[in-house]
Amino acid sequence: MGYFPLWRPATGATVLPDEKLPWAAAIPMSLQHLLAMSGSTILAPLIMGFDPNVAVFFSGIGTLLFFVITGGRVPSYLGSSFAFIAVVMAATGFAGGGTNPNIGVALGGIIAAGLVYALIGLAVMAAGTGWVERLMPPAVTGAIGVSIGLNLAPVAVGQLKGGMAHLAIALATVLCMAAVSAYGARATRRIAVLVALAFGYGLVLVFGNGAGIVPGIDFSRVGQAAWFGIPNFTAPQFDWTATGMIAPVAVVLVAENLGHIKALGAITGQNMDRYIGRGFLGDGLATMIAGAGGGTGVTTYAENIGVMAMTRVYSTLIFPVAAAIAILLGLSPKFGAILQTIPAPVLAGLAVSVFGLIASAMARIWVDNRVDFADPRNLFTVGVALILGAGDFTVTIGGFALGGIGTSTLAALVLYQLLGIGRGRRA
Repeated sequence: MGYFPLWRPATGATVLPDEKLPWAAAIPMSLQHLLAMSGSTILAPLIMGFDPNVAVFFSGIGTLLFFVITGGRVPSYLGSSFAFIAVVMAATGFAGGGTNPNIGVALGGIIAAGLVYALIGLAVMAAGTGWVERLMPPAVTGAIGVSIGLNLAPVAVGQLKGGMAHLAIALATVLCMAAVSAYGARATRRIAVLVALAFGYGLVLVFGNGAGIVPGIDFSRVGQAAWFGIPNFTAPQFDWTATGMIAPVAVVLVAENLGHIKALGAITGQNMDRYIGRGFLGDGLATMIAGAGGGTGVTTYAENIGVMAMTRVYSTLIFPVAAAIAILLGLSPKFGAILQTIPAPVLAGLAVSVFGLIASAMARIWVDNRVDFADPRNLFTVGVALILGAGDFTVTIGGFALGGIGTSTLAALVLYQLLGIGRGRRA
């Protein structure tokens, strides 16, 4: 068996990872995956004050790198990770709105997180995944994930502040996303962020540009921007404090990617455990490359797994095509200028929705894995982690600082293992 599969033409309704579609079917499918990832990949950098065009560009670069490192055997798209938002905003002192003036130190921390993540990938390739699963059982991964959502709550609430018109548009955006998620067709639910963004954008056009009730959208920069050009790359800076706060996110990415690759194995009917180490390595290197040029840290996307589950098309060849299109979009300053026009109340509404979904979706890990909260080991691990994360408990030693996500992660990992000494493990 070669490094890459010998993709054979698909013949059935289900298209397996090592099968290929004709171009006439592959390109529309690639566009669907691009659409599914775009809402979140654009939203995360906007909230952190990064250039969304650069993030889209590096999502394509990262996806191509992941494809090569996994030997074209794991169907995944890599987009902006929300796990970085809280620590990046804390490390840079950014409160939201406009461009983050301290993006350089955030990029240094993102590179450090990617390095830790890649090293974990090498360790998994050498020793297998058993130690990762023992270190991060469902009680721990759920606690870390929910802590991220709760840690972001002050950011979302802070962005809601403003006049009544600002608040009304933000809450209308929340309601739109909730309605699409609850009542939309299955294909529409996959792009709920994008639909809510378009809805809120339209409201601002009507009540801002049209009625003058809220600040309108300024399209002057869109008209001035060129159709093609080099993205606005930013050089990283390395600061011990920022690195200490951001690097622990690697543990969150490990838990996230582990779950995604196992989910892919379940829906494709193919055991992909042997590619988990490669997946970690690819994702870690992609995060380092993104951080080196001004992009956000990246992760495999559940949105794209959802599209695959819906369409039953798992061909890995779909994703290099989607990545190439993303790179082309990243090379268009006009596309980037359009992204920068997304109004503040719309971003506020999306932040409330997405941050809340991070917490609630991660809580599903406990339900799906039937975590026993009558067991004090699970109860105390989760409880302490949530308090440290929600309260943004930060530990500073000299020039090194570990923020709320880091202390929450460390507490969950250590406490769970300590409480298991001398007793049988319970899930």
